[in-house]
Amino acid sequence: MGLAKLYFTKLENLEKNFEEISAKLTDPSIISDRETYTKLAKEHSELSEIVDTFREYKKILHQIEENKKIIEEETDEELIELAKEELKNLESHLENLEKKLPILLLPKDPNDEKNVILEIRAGAGGEEAALFAAELLRMYQRYAEKKGWKLEILDANETGLGGLKEVIAKIEGKGAYSRLKYESGVHRVQRVPITESSGRIHTSTVTVAVLPEVDEVTIEIRPEDLKIETMRASGHGGQHVNKTETAVRITHIPTGIVVTCQNERSQYQNKITALKILRAKLYELAQREQNEKIQKERKSQVGTGERSEKIRTYNYPQNRITDHRIGLTVYNLPQVLDGELDEFIEALITYYRTEALKREEAKLSLVA
Repeated sequence: MGLAKLYFTKLENLEKNFEEISAKLTDPSIISDRETYTKLAKEHSELSEIVDTFREYKKILHQIEENKKIIEEETDEELIELAKEELKNLESHLENLEKKLPILLLPKDPNDEKNVILEIRAGAGGEEAALFAAELLRMYQRYAEKKGWKLEILDANETGLGGLKEVIAKIEGKGAYSRLKYESGVHRVQRVPITESSGRIHTSTVTVAVLPEVDEVTIEIRPEDLKIETMRASGHGGQHVNKTETAVRITHIPTGIVVTCQNERSQYQNKITALKILRAKLYELAQREQNEKIQKERKSQVGTGERSEKIRTYNYPQNRITDHRIGLTVYNLPQVLDGELDEFIEALITYYRTEALKREEAKLSLVA
């Protein structure tokens, strides 16, 4: 029992940093600087839970030592028994804190607090897959309602029988991505389709992609990235329309984008206009790259939609749902499809945290 020394040292450094930030937040010069104050307040808020937990841990350690001292040095039997009873509770509490602190030290996913873009697409199985895609959408709608989130359909391609070939929705709510990100992958359904007259069980798939909502791209143009040239504005056929160098050509060195502006009357105005055009071109380029990245991430999340790539199976005849990543099986299919997803999500969070802790502890052992 006990935290690894490197964990303890890291926590002490975080506590020291927390105290320094607390002091800065009372400094009038910081308070008057809104941008700095906001940044420090956010950092202070992010550190508060782990620092409070660490302080509680140290307090419990001290109380344990005090109780051990009573047990060793006191002669009053009643007092010793009370100390022993309290010691059991303290050690149990300490053990819980020793499990909690390393988890709090894990790097946070920067996307966890973001809203979600949810994409559901029918995979293998034709109309039956489309019908199940519609049921999965309803499942996420019900889950969002239970969490107090807002789900908005952005685009949908429906079939004649009420199924969905594909649907894209936006889910707004605190921590939406942190919980729904584990839903990405191939969902497999096994049941007798309503379109099947012989009563045979069919297997179909639906792909689900959960993406963090992309922040608006901010374009920062650094002066050192620009090559600015001036020239005389020219008219048709290359005829100079004035004798001063009012025209401006700007080259964005990192991307090679070149913008020329000569329509304004002054060099200054042409430069301002050229920078606006450049900013628009860079914004378009960043958006295109961002969209390509999202498509690549979505493809890596959902695979090809083949039945063998499943993350979860919904078996109707057996009233069974199995998550194949963690081997969790439950027999309450109607409740899960009605939005009772937390049992799976909590288990997945625990699993991936445990895996992350194993990696962190492996690093610590290498350092030690």
